[in-house]
Amino acid sequence: MIRLSVTKNEYLMIGQDVRLTFLGSNDKSLKIMIDAPREINIARGKAIEKRAREEAAAAEKSEEI
Repeated sequence: MIRLSVTKNEYLMIGQDVRLTFLGSNDKSLKIMIDAPREINIARGKAIEKRAREEAAAAEKSEEI
């Protein structure tokens, strides 16, 4: 794991194909741009957690039947 302080328009490279550019921030959020090949899956943590909760709820329902 890495923890960094960055300035506006600074970027990080992940491997040779993924570039994260930090566009700025306000009190509530940080804006980033991700430039990556289409074959790389990018998902928000909130979306992953929501899907996991939905799948767990569906599994519980199927066990009740």
